[in-house]
Amino acid sequence: MRGGALLRKISNPILDLLRQGITPEKIALSIALGLTLGVTPVLGSTTLLCLLAALALRLNLPAIQMVNYIALPLQCTLLVPFIRAGEWMFSAQPARISLEQIVGLIRADIWTAIVTLWTATLHALAAWLALGSLGALLIYAVLTPVLRRLGEASRAGSQ
Repeated sequence: MRGGALLRKISNPILDLLRQGITPEKIALSIALGLTLGVTPVLGSTTLLCLLAALALRLNLPAIQMVNYIALPLQCTLLVPFIRAGEWMFSAQPARISLEQIVGLIRADIWTAIVTLWTATLHALAAWLALGSLGALLIYAVLTPVLRRLGEASRAGSQ
């Protein structure tokens, strides 16, 4: 896919949301929270978290869930780094665990995985809370003016 086609694939759904009257701020918040909640270091929790955020903040549910879905590879990539960051925050002994081992534990027996990974998951959540809140604020701050300009350009082009 060429750069222009990729840009259209990303911008067209956003333009559609703007044309529907959804504010740039709500779209930016949907994207920021969809991405931030989408990388939560608790596998299987992100859809529910995004649903609750969308309902509580009156965000566009398809938009936040689309970003959540797109974030899945990033969630898997960041799982072990979040564990390591949490271990560092709490001066804990590093767990000898890889993403493959985590997935294997979950597939073998979810309850055993929860019990085995409890402390590592809490460490990862602490790191995610610290870093994710900053990330969400940064994403929102960057996207809001960009989406405002995109909306203005779209309105000017349609007149």
